[in-house]
Amino acid sequence: MVAPVLPTNASKVQSRNVGSLKIVKERMRTVASIQKITKAMKMVASAKMRGDKRRMEVGMPFVTPVSNLMQRLSNEDKSGPVTFLGVTSDKGLCGGVNSAVNKQIKLSLLEEEGKGNAVKIMCMGGKGPAGLKRLFGDRFTHSFEELAKTPFNYLCASLIAERVNASNPGRLNIVSNKFQSMVAYDTAVQSTVTKEEAKTMDRAEFSKAMDVYSFEPALYEVWDDLHEFYYGAAVFGAQINSAVTEQSQRMAAMENASKNAGEMLEKLTLIYNRARQAKITTELCEIISGASAL
Repeated sequence: MVAPVLPTNASKVQSRNVGSLKIVKERMRTVASIQKITKAMKMVASAKMRGDKRRMEVGMPFVTPVSNLMQRLSNEDKSGPVTFLGVTSDKGLCGGVNSAVNKQIKLSLLEEEGKGNAVKIMCMGGKGPAGLKRLFGDRFTHSFEELAKTPFNYLCASLIAERVNASNPGRLNIVSNKFQSMVAYDTAVQSTVTKEEAKTMDRAEFSKAMDVYSFEPALYEVWDDLHEFYYGAAVFGAQINSAVTEQSQRMAAMENASKNAGEMLEKLTLIYNRARQAKITTELCEIISGASAL
């Protein structure tokens, strides 16, 4: 009996195919696991967004009246020290919502410093300091992190507003994301009326704006309390809007990640099947060649 003559590189080809099949199979398992995780994260974000959206719908009627009241005051673009309060999240994987706020703060900061105005930064959430402290660490005065551990409420907003009020800013701009829809949001710079600005206003204009409302006790007696409440309402409104925006964009990001993982899994499956078919074909050719040699 004559031994079958095999190609000299048959064992190498076979071992190489086996190795590549194992690698591709492992990658398929990894991608499938990632797809399951992203789908689960989308469901979690969907549940959280419903709660945040409900809090926004309930909270904004509480915020809007005092905001409309203060907007009646003249708020012209003046020079002088300015404080930026950035509203970001503590977690990532939510699209560009945090980078949009950081970018807006950076651009506004450079513009104000170009005019010769001193700038200070206060940030809510961990992503603001993470994105800005490397370049502008000396401008930071306060940062408020780990806000997402419990649902945000007006008590938390009041504590932050108390710190803002204690710093007595000359001008205060709140940079946050405004929820528009599930696929759209705006990054806005909300200019608030500070106590310092109110003191420098013309008394006639101030009275004209405020006399349409009746205050009891008199306005000069409750002005400080009203202004502190205004700070708290502004912080509260910015945060609940940002929370809904964060979760809606996280849903979109996880949906896109799941879709990309599915497409990658299809490509890997095709590569795996082709490699497996090539291995089977090679083995069949070796068997046929050996049988022919007999």
